[in-house]
Amino acid sequence: MNHDAYPDNYIRGILNSVKSIAMVGASPVNVRPSYFAFKYLAQRGYDMIPINPGHVGKELLGKPFVASLSDLGRPVDMIDIFRNSTHIMPVVEEALTLDPLPKVIWMQLGARDDAAAAKAESVGIKVVMNRCPKIEYGRLSSEISWMGVNSRTLSSKRAPAPTQGMRLSLNRMSFGGGDTAASDRAAKNKTEQS
Repeated sequence: MNHDAYPDNYIRGILNSVKSIAMVGASPVNVRPSYFAFKYLAQRGYDMIPINPGHVGKELLGKPFVASLSDLGRPVDMIDIFRNSTHIMPVVEEALTLDPLPKVIWMQLGARDDAAAAKAESVGIKVVMNRCPKIEYGRLSSEISWMGVNSRTLSSKRAPAPTQGMRLSLNRMSFGGGDTAASDRAAKNKTEQS
């Protein structure tokens, strides 16, 4: 696998096939990127499990923190590593002791370890490095383009916001619709200025 550029079908296949995600390095602090990613993926129907030994006894959006992958006590489809590159190999080595093995190991933006990726791939685990599943989900489901970001199309027309229960391109249902206070204000201001 070329880890410098992933085909959309590879990422889409992963996001469509996984159901449970253990996020290593999840944080209950609501301004941390791991919190946003955890919340976003949970709202899209993924069974999220926060892994962080420093927060055992606490919960993240109603999900109790688990100290380590070995303490999971159940299978997971994907390990999402929210740690810097120097901490990836130990996480991957711990993931390789799980039975059954996860289907995917995903390393967040800025995180890359080619040796750890090769180790995981040698036993049939798919690997994604230096990407965020939240961003990839938004990009591939067209949620990002609701406000004109990364839609690859320049237009003066506002894209229609998805409604509750609308089928997205990643074979998942929209739970919250596409309305945001910012997009509503922008549309209202645009209308008032016209």
